[in-house]
Amino acid sequence: MKGVIIFGGTGFIGFHYAVYCLENNLVDSVVLADIRDIDFDRVTDKFKLYYDQGAIKFINCDVRRKIEIDFGFDIDFIVNLAAIHTTPGHETNEYYETNINGAINITAFAEMLGVKQIVFTSSISVYGPDEALKDEKSDLLPKSAYGFSKMLAENIHKSWFDRGSNHKLVIVRPAVVFGPGERGNFTRLATLMRKGFFIYPGRKDTIKSCIYVADLITLIEAARTSNEKLELLNGAYQERYTLENIIDAFKDVYFPNVKLYMLPKALVLAAAHILKALNFLNIGIHPERVIKLLVSTNIFPGWVESNHLKLSGNLETALKRWHDETGGRFS
Repeated sequence: MKGVIIFGGTGFIGFHYAVYCLENNLVDSVVLADIRDIDFDRVTDKFKLYYDQGAIKFINCDVRRKIEIDFGFDIDFIVNLAAIHTTPGHETNEYYETNINGAINITAFAEMLGVKQIVFTSSISVYGPDEALKDEKSDLLPKSAYGFSKMLAENIHKSWFDRGSNHKLVIVRPAVVFGPGERGNFTRLATLMRKGFFIYPGRKDTIKSCIYVADLITLIEAARTSNEKLELLNGAYQERYTLENIIDAFKDVYFPNVKLYMLPKALVLAAAHILKALNFLNIGIHPERVIKLLVSTNIFPGWVESNHLKLSGNLETALKRWHDETGGRFS
């Protein structure tokens, strides 16, 4: 019996990855090891089916501490999604405590059990905020505690890789990931537009590299099953969509009556501070999130291009999949 352990597996990417592994017969069993319980209001019907059949299990695990769990089967590979990542939302020390200790303890666990493959999800935050195009060869210049902690965690995983001639390591740096159960940037955009309006905060041409969750997992698996021992890739579509492209893709098909406005940056930030205090419309408006809409994430997936991979979808087809899979809710 073969299995996979997904640390941080109860999050958005984790439960999709679990379903992918079982649907494609990669393993017989998936364990989601996480400090948080499974949110069954967030997961898909396929996930619930596999869970009810016993193919997906949950184990409470705090990766900040030494991992000494008997999972009861041979571990084919490990996926490390465990992270403190929401910004804003945490104290500076929390990013390091979880992301660094998690990398140390998960790689030590893999070494103890002789697991030969690890997939680690890093972040495009390691490049730092910049309008310039970034690919996998670009310098790492993180500015946030999250970005710094992810850069250091990458190095910890690389140290594990160097300690074994038969080790396989995949490091993926996802851009903005969206899809069923995301509850993040794209969900907030869809929620605003469903309420009938969207306000551009000072510019429309901000580049927001992105990828649908199913397409991200397809890329990860292409890297994991390649002949190379170490793979490093950006998880994004090759086309870097602007904020206007994303809004138009939603509006043209799903929210044709939405009203679009452009306001100066200073005015939008002032309003965001007020709306944050009032929790206006319960849509998670925060000044720092507004600022993110003003800074490009201009990320190019050089690994995808150099390996001549072609994904099945793009922004428009991904939104349709998301719409259809959630009954039009974009939830």
